[in-house]
Order: sequence, then structure tokens, then C-alpha cells
Amino acid sequence: MGHVITIAQQKGGSGKTTLAANLAVAFAGQGLRVALLDTDPQGSLGRWFMARRDRMGDPGMEFSTASAWGVSYECEKLKKSCDVVIVDTPPKVDADLRPALREAGLVLIPVASSHVDLWAVEGVLDLIAREKRPALIVLNRVKAGTRLAEQVGAAAGRLADVAGTTLAQRVTYAETLGEGQSVADLRGPAKAEVLALAAEVLARLQA
Repeated sequence: MGHVITIAQQKGGSGKTTLAANLAVAFAGQGLRVALLDTDPQGSLGRWFMARRDRMGDPGMEFSTASAWGVSYECEKLKKSCDVVIVDTPPKVDADLRPALREAGLVLIPVASSHVDLWAVEGVLDLIAREKRPALIVLNRVKAGTRLAEQVGAAAGRLADVAGTTLAQRVTYAETLGEGQSVADLRGPAKAEVLALAAEVLARLQA
């Protein structure tokens, strides 16, 4: 049976879809069978997947959608044929999020380098705690060496576990996403970040 990774964050624009797409490509590049499950009505992950299919023919992964209450059924189905199922969720925290959290072997919470993003984490962490699931904050759009990045990183560490790998603020993340690609398809420091994060996440799932 495959592992389920749920990506959740109350604040919109935190990088959930970017994280989902990039991890999916990184895992697939390691030979893992990957499925994406989009539960966000905005459908950004689905648009990325279709752009990838148009660009590459074979996107190298499966894709499905579900309403909040259809998540459990879809996850059970996808886990039978895939090693990793990545669930992208809407930017809100309410009862609709709980089925996606309940299915997760690990919940990833992307936090851009701002206190506003960090403030939005507490509601998500409360729901995760109620479902007794492990959570990992992923610091995103980090400007290395800045006081703000250090402050947000330290404050995040007081709330939950924080991934050792951070994703820097790089234009290539937005550029590749719009083209149905991932930084893991390319070369350079962004690819190294994503591959390191994928390895860290996989190690936690398998621990």
C-alpha cells in the first residue's frame, strides 16, 4: 500500500500546488509510482497536470479529483496501485479538510517567509493534532540570510517540526509550473532543493 501526503495551509498563495507538483516529479524521477489528488475546487494542480500531459504526452503520474468527502475513497483506490499519493487541499481550515488529514501518513504545511503565513498555521496544526497525524512545516520562498527568514524559521520551529530543507525564492518555480514542468525536470539549485526535500519526506514516511 502506498503512502499518502496531504498538503494543507489555511492561507491562499502559500505554495501548496507548487509543492505538490514538484514533489510528484521528484518522486516519479526516482522510479516511484505517483498519484496526485486535487481536492481544491480552484483546480490549479489539475491545470498543471493537463499542461504537463500536453507537453510530454505521458505525464509520468496519475491524476484524480475528489470532493472533500470523496478523499478517503480515492486515497484507498490510489494507494493500491501507487507508492505515493499527494493530496492538494483548498486554502481553508474547516471540517471539509479532516478527511484529507485523516488519510495522511504525513501532512506538509508550506509556509512562505512571512509572519502572516505563519499565523495561518495554528488552525491547521490544531486539526492535524485532533486527527493524530504527523506534521512537517516546509519553509518556502525563503530569502537566505535575511533576518525575516531567521525569525520565521525560529517561530515555525516552536509550533511544529520544520523540514531541514528549505525552498528559496526563485522565479523558476513559477515559470516551470506554468509550463506543466517542475524544477526537478531541469538542472540547478532549485532541483537540488526539491530532490533533498523529497528524500527528507520519504525518509519520514518510511521511518
